[in-house]
Amino acid sequence: MPDAIPIRRTPVFAIWLILAGVIGWWAAFQLTLDKFQALANPGTSASCDFSVLVQCSKNLDSWQGSAFGFPNPVIGIACWVAPIVVGVALLAGARFARWFWVLFWVGTLFAFCFVIWLISQSIFSLGTLCPWCMLTWVVTIPTFYATTLHLLRNGTVTSSERVTAIADRLMAWVPLMAIVSYAIIALIAQLRLNAIVNIFGG
Repeated sequence: MPDAIPIRRTPVFAIWLILAGVIGWWAAFQLTLDKFQALANPGTSASCDFSVLVQCSKNLDSWQGSAFGFPNPVIGIACWVAPIVVGVALLAGARFARWFWVLFWVGTLFAFCFVIWLISQSIFSLGTLCPWCMLTWVVTIPTFYATTLHLLRNGTVTSSERVTAIADRLMAWVPLMAIVSYAIIALIAQLRLNAIVNIFGG
């Protein structure tokens, strides 16, 4: 495998991929169960319907909830397996070809862009905050950041020692980057939906 990236022990990144994959898959699974419940018993509320603002039903029933012609959670159930497998493989000492890492990054980029679009639709069009959807947002955003930096530091994108060193240092800042991203989303939700009052004020 001449194109394989040299093995680099990255247990924190690997463990995060596993955790993110499990959390994302569970959120998608719960949304799928709610969708099945709605199909079997029309008119019933989803388990995550807590108020007009915090609910899943409106999202699942909207066209945005089936952006590709089938329920979005199906994508999550299928795709969240990938980071789990990659994380386990990295812990086992596996190495992957450059093309594999590029495809994996493209997958995380698609997930990140799709989540950003779903966030905008939830806040600006549907006017709801879906609990399981938000859990997916929480793990997708840092996964994209971490994967991007990992590819920069392991030589997949560039062989520049300066770039790899910077990416390696920035990896420790991924949690803060994610928190800032969450804060921006929360601010937008507050300005658009008056989320604090509508969630805690009834």
